[in-house]
Amino acid sequence: MRTTLSIGVAAAICATGALAETPVLNVMTYDSFVSDWGPGPAVEAAFEEVCACDLVFTGAGDGAALLARLQLEGKGTEADIVLGLDTNLTAAARETGLFAPHGVTTDLDLPVSWDDADFLPFDWGYFAFVGNAGEEAAVSLRNLATGDAKIIIQDPRSSTPGLGLLMWVKAAYPDDAAEVWAALADNIVTVTPGWSEAYGLFLEGEADAVLSYTTSPAYHLIAEEDDSKIAWAFEEGHYMQVEVAGKLAGTDQPELADQFMAFMVSDAFQSIIPTTNWMYPAKLPGDGLPDGFDTLLTPAKALLLSSDDAAAMRDVALEEWRAALAR
Repeated sequence: MRTTLSIGVAAAICATGALAETPVLNVMTYDSFVSDWGPGPAVEAAFEEVCACDLVFTGAGDGAALLARLQLEGKGTEADIVLGLDTNLTAAARETGLFAPHGVTTDLDLPVSWDDADFLPFDWGYFAFVGNAGEEAAVSLRNLATGDAKIIIQDPRSSTPGLGLLMWVKAAYPDDAAEVWAALADNIVTVTPGWSEAYGLFLEGEADAVLSYTTSPAYHLIAEEDDSKIAWAFEEGHYMQVEVAGKLAGTDQPELADQFMAFMVSDAFQSIIPTTNWMYPAKLPGDGLPDGFDTLLTPAKALLLSSDDAAAMRDVALEEWRAALAR
């Protein structure tokens, strides 16, 4: 009996030791990425097959909330990687001094050139207002602002789509942004903290359209065999979003973080993106895009401010938005 007990205790100690030795990589990201229907679960399973580690995702609200949380936590953050910032936020993120070069060298399939040493893209897309097929669609930001369509948008202080809309208006109408917002304010039914809440309200029929992406109809088409949702094509063009990840300089798992950053642009990761995050992959996987993506709106004009220009305009654009909605 004593021998059996000793063997059992020894086995338990060995198992506990093995568990304790499993390295953990902490990735801070936005909530929809780690949802059951988002990329997180599939990415976690795929990376853990090759890393001999425990990949832990932590949701921190919507995209813009990631930066706010990182600024609050500073060097005390437990995150090894932040995934889900975009080019409207990278200048401010770089100013924290918390990021280290990612070290990944690879060709990317982006509509713009990329040479940022600290932030590596994992997907991209175009912002758009998504409405119901068969109903009258706005054809421009000005047309939307002067029409009767009711819309739902996201808060630019917490949401990257919300901030993207501010930059979209600013890029299309640099001198008239305040005027456009003043006209647009009457169309806004509500402003939500993040994309998920806004899109859910739209699907419940609370508005005629919602701020989302040109790729959003692909979800309904592919996952639901429903072609009733369309992205409205705007004459001014559509603002582009490039989503990125960055490695924290203070990570206690530098080699594992480097492995994840390299994995992020592999086929194993990139093939997950189109039908879970419903965006374009930053590096096209070998089997290409899923059927249905060829039906999506391709903007006639792409708008994108540099990260420095976006940072310089952010406070002014935010004040224009606040002033319009406060009336």
